[in-house]
Amino acid sequence: MGIKVLLAAILIWDFITCAFGFNVSADNMIRIGLKRRPLDLYSVKGARIYAKDHHKRGSNRNFGALKDEIVYLKNYMDVQYFAEIGIGSPPQKFAVVFDTGSSNLWIPSSKCIFSIACYLRSRYRSRLSTTYTKIGKSCKIPFGTRSVRGFFSQDNTKVGNAVIKQQVFTEVTREGFFTFLRARYDGVLGLGFQDVAAGRVTPVWYNMLLQRIVTKPIFSLWLNRDPKSSFGGEILFGGVDSTHFRGQHTYVPVAQNGYWEIEIGDLFIGNNSTGLCRGGCPAIVDTGTSFLAGPTTILTQINHAIGAEGVVSMECKTVFSNYGNLIWENLISGLQPERICHRIGICKHNVSLDENVHSYEKKMMVRNSKLEELTNDESALCSFCEMTVFWMQVEFRKERTKAKAFEYVNQLCEKLPDPRGKSFINCDVFSLPHITITIGNKSFPLSPDQYVIRIENSHGARCVSGFTALDVHPRRPLWVLGDVFLRAYHTVFDFGNLQVGFAESA
Repeated sequence: MGIKVLLAAILIWDFITCAFGFNVSADNMIRIGLKRRPLDLYSVKGARIYAKDHHKRGSNRNFGALKDEIVYLKNYMDVQYFAEIGIGSPPQKFAVVFDTGSSNLWIPSSKCIFSIACYLRSRYRSRLSTTYTKIGKSCKIPFGTRSVRGFFSQDNTKVGNAVIKQQVFTEVTREGFFTFLRARYDGVLGLGFQDVAAGRVTPVWYNMLLQRIVTKPIFSLWLNRDPKSSFGGEILFGGVDSTHFRGQHTYVPVAQNGYWEIEIGDLFIGNNSTGLCRGGCPAIVDTGTSFLAGPTTILTQINHAIGAEGVVSMECKTVFSNYGNLIWENLISGLQPERICHRIGICKHNVSLDENVHSYEKKMMVRNSKLEELTNDESALCSFCEMTVFWMQVEFRKERTKAKAFEYVNQLCEKLPDPRGKSFINCDVFSLPHITITIGNKSFPLSPDQYVIRIENSHGARCVSGFTALDVHPRRPLWVLGDVFLRAYHTVFDFGNLQVGFAESA
């Protein structure tokens, strides 16, 4: 069901309730208290975010002819916030992640018999429910680089104090690489759009509106910033709690149906512009991941500024040492930066930028065993060249001397974020700069204590950067605003007006 059709159905129902005198409260809301689990090193190291950029080309083979469709995937290893729902009559209880980065409801099935993880979690038993309706159609839901598999079923679903009649959900029978072994949740309740729902089934949130369980087509999120509190936060369906934020919300339109995707502007490290997104970049607002993800080009600059660990890239150093002077000369001569790597011969044969997707990550994952082969990989070197050009351009705009610019780029080649893990950082955060994201022409700063994640264990405390690398398209960098950002800013998901609002969290 499309968004316009859904909203039209709601308007028709409003007319009927008014015409026939049905008593529907105008302020129906559902409060869902969130539980929080602490992150550990295992979940931090295992967390991964992936995205693919699919596009259709017109007859003109330039980037204006591309229609981008982002496929966003993750493995939920780093999820911290979850809540309990019930499925069936009487309700069978499940702990689920309320996830704006996906759209399906899925939980383990009693028919999941070949997975140890299933036996350790709550499993849905259809024979125990008097309201169960069989569908049986097989279903595959993308998860990380793999998927979970099962089949569709239909049953009443209890969320808070409300019961959604005959909600379609997935009974998972094969979990693949989806590991619940160390998690405190059983499944996922997606709050994204129907456009990206497997099987195009009607999501829970749509049915809340269609069945008039809530009357206002919005929901809001508040995450408790107190790490010692057992109360993790709250999702409020059908309204906004003014005690959870300060000031006014800044609203920006949803840029593309499917995910809660908005457009952000420039990102600043301290007072210094990074420049990459001054013309706008897509960003997915995602309650189902702990980190704030962004392109390697910017994450490397952040690593350098906050003293986070990184990996030394010999390929980056090779490109810089062999072509640094040529790149600098072309920049000061006024050549368009996007043409420099082609001009000096690294990006040959007019290599299309989409061929470079994930080249850095692919290189780094196998760099120790295939270093010589990868050094000769043209598309990978092309990507490093484009990053070098960008970093030099940043320094050039600051009117840095050539020597200072070269010193900076060389240091960045030693600070690339490791795609196999997260960047550890000194827990003394007081001297670190603020990282600021521009949304709707307004600045949204993150202080060091907000973007540095502290992990307590038996040996004391370790700290990791709240930023993680995600490379989709070199010219259209994707960001993911996860819990690192959402803890700092109360968020309103306005389904009726297709916009997202942010205000300082209280």
